[in-house]
Amino acid sequence: MLKRHNINNQIKAKEVRVIDERGENLGVMPIEKALNLSQEKNLDLVEIVAKINPPVVRICDYSKLLYQQEKAERKQRIKERSDEMKHIRLSFNIGKHDMEIKARQAEDFLKEGLRVQIELVLKGREKGHKELAENKLKEFLTFIKNPYKIVQDIKNNPRGLTIIIN
Repeated sequence: MLKRHNINNQIKAKEVRVIDERGENLGVMPIEKALNLSQEKNLDLVEIVAKINPPVVRICDYSKLLYQQEKAERKQRIKERSDEMKHIRLSFNIGKHDMEIKARQAEDFLKEGLRVQIELVLKGREKGHKELAENKLKEFLTFIKNPYKIVQDIKNNPRGLTIIIN
């Protein structure tokens, strides 16, 4: 959720600590002088930290500040989602069309920024054909058109083979 800031004439303090557009501290000054400085540069005076005395204000373009905050928040949400993992199960005897559908599903998960664990389940005598199963898993990966990164390479487990992509 984006934090709303007091800007220009909405700032109530009489004195403020001013930071210019390059990030340099200009010191404590009366609010009128800070407003004049920002108006000379055709920028906004934005209250960054209101809880301290004197409050910290920055001379900047308010719309750019909001955009940067939104961008950082979006990046944070994607990072949080990348910890989530979706699972796709394949059988040894899966058909080509079914494989294409599952690959499309994996692409959708990858677009959302999620990790995808692909599991090829082996039953009975299928467990004796690990190299064929590995080839089947590699074939499945060729159906995924989106660029992806292999987080965990093909790994044996009691149920079959798994691979994790991101």
